[in-house]
Amino acid sequence: MEKIYQGKTKDVFALDNGNVMLQFKDDCTGKDGVFDPGENTVGLTIEGIGRANLRTSIRYFELIKAAGIKTHYVSADVDNATMEVLKATPFGKGLEVICRLRATGSFIRRYGAYIEDGTVFENGYVETTLKDDEKGDPLITSEGLEVLGIMSQEMFNQMKEQTLKITRIVADDLASMGLELWDIKFEFGYNNDEVILIDEIASGNMRVYKDGKIVDPVDLTDIILSHTK
Repeated sequence: MEKIYQGKTKDVFALDNGNVMLQFKDDCTGKDGVFDPGENTVGLTIEGIGRANLRTSIRYFELIKAAGIKTHYVSADVDNATMEVLKATPFGKGLEVICRLRATGSFIRRYGAYIEDGTVFENGYVETTLKDDEKGDPLITSEGLEVLGIMSQEMFNQMKEQTLKITRIVADDLASMGLELWDIKFEFGYNNDEVILIDEIASGNMRVYKDGKIVDPVDLTDIILSHTK
């Protein structure tokens, strides 16, 4: 197989059938040996975390598939920590999509003068940021994406609709475990002009609370997998 991309936590290989394969690694983003999903550099290695993230992703991609929503997910091999996915083109140089069910984190840092930390968004709130480490992943509107030629308004609307539906699926699943999802981060791309969810759905991309306290991503993975057959 031809390696077409080497990432911080996953490598990407081209398959003969036109799909691609993601190889999940045990490398984690962080700083000074401490795991931090918000960091942009590899800071440590946690044995088995690659397979754990893959198993978490499988759980949610299968739930999303059961709901009739198409993603890039095709199949997975847990033993080899690989996932076969449809080939998808990212938007621009990478676009992150955050769905917030409560106001917290960077949202409060920006808008705290107008809203209290923890305020519930009944219908969910979707925002997008450009993946740009040097500029701190700046926010961008749907109009900005269209002006820059990154995404049409129609594609943005498809992405937003999918984001809200997928977030509800994940939130309901976590609620069955006694957990509350506050926000979650996704990535989307397009395949044959169709907007689809790409990358992974792992604990490091979620902010989850239990009994009023935030759940550490590694602990969250353990909880999710304890409910996974």
